[in-house]
Amino acid sequence: MRSADPVDLDAVDAIRHDRVDWRFKGLPADAFGGTVGELVDRRPDLFADGFVGPLVVLDAAALEHNLATMARWCAEHGVLLAPHGKTTMAPQLFARQLAHGAWGITAATISQVRVYRAFEVGRVLLANQLVDPAGLRWLADELADETFEFTCWVDSVAGVERMTEVLGTPPRPVDVLVEVGAPGGRTGARDHDTALAVARAVRASPALRLAGVGGYEGALAHDASPGARATIDRYLESLRDLAVRLRDEFEVDEPVVTAGGSAYFDQVAAALTREWPFPVRPVLRSGAYVTHDDGFYRGISPLGRTPGAEPFRPALRAWAQVTSRPEPGLALLTLGKRDASFDEGLPEPQLVRGRDGAVRPLDAEVTALNDQHAFLRLSPDDPVEVGDWVGLGLSHPCTVFDKWQLIPVVDGTTVVDLVRTYF
Repeated sequence: MRSADPVDLDAVDAIRHDRVDWRFKGLPADAFGGTVGELVDRRPDLFADGFVGPLVVLDAAALEHNLATMARWCAEHGVLLAPHGKTTMAPQLFARQLAHGAWGITAATISQVRVYRAFEVGRVLLANQLVDPAGLRWLADELADETFEFTCWVDSVAGVERMTEVLGTPPRPVDVLVEVGAPGGRTGARDHDTALAVARAVRASPALRLAGVGGYEGALAHDASPGARATIDRYLESLRDLAVRLRDEFEVDEPVVTAGGSAYFDQVAAALTREWPFPVRPVLRSGAYVTHDDGFYRGISPLGRTPGAEPFRPALRAWAQVTSRPEPGLALLTLGKRDASFDEGLPEPQLVRGRDGAVRPLDAEVTALNDQHAFLRLSPDDPVEVGDWVGLGLSHPCTVFDKWQLIPVVDGTTVVDLVRTYF
């Protein structure tokens, strides 16, 4: 049982002492040289106090709603939550997720784990194979901290052998989960016989400990159609079946059984909490819920599809200025691929704010993004002018945060916090 705090709150609070300067896009020039905390304490206005576009902001009320909603949902459905930190790479948000009851934080790479450990996140799942020698040596040193709980995936005997060779005799064995894959999917053992061979190789390794099974269903389907949902259910049944088959191989009393992105977590929870013939820890790893979106997850999130369920709220918005009106029905915005996600849908124009501060809904469409421009198609008689601000919803938060190192959190147009990311 861990005895340390789940994250070093002093290290998180120290972000307030970081200096604001030219490294951070969009911030007021008169804040340069001061600290993050000093800028936040000023409670500046997004449009009146020197911020420059484009900007991506987080809505304070929507963030808190999403954190509380997911915590409540997981408690009601009997699953632990280890949200995927790669979505935001923001320790301030990790701290809030953990404060809302998250069991741990998930990572995708060893470099991400290093960020987590800089803030002393105490329980980390690496949802990937770890075969890099330098990464394994770093991990072995980190395991000298007895309060640090770490788990990663394995899907091949070769991977087990490589880990064992590099780790030698670590301070304590590294907990690993056998990853379940599927034909056409990503990593993971493709059949149960292969998975059993991997499990037995782990049992034979002095450097590893078999602690459960894991996988990821989201790569197998991309919509909420009956066919897609059936594919997910078949995969989850395979994961359950493997866990039962490995019952006598596990080297812990309560093995972890984990899956779950942000699209099918209702099916994951249902599969992982059905009656088991032995105790398990069902762990969900959804990460995008913290901000939700105005695109992919809005269309596929279980809480948006379930009648009577309290849905998540989009917490991300981009603001960009109209820089050109070169022809009727076309405006160019100061927002591009360097600023906003575009891999799961283009930004969604929602609002326009005139130079007089008046805000109104906007009926328009972003038809393309260049590196630093958005093409906005609108009615030829729409009175959008050069210099107006356009507010846009964003799809797929995982490819938004990496473009911003310091993100304003707003209550209306008042900046109430700044969130630091580490990509």
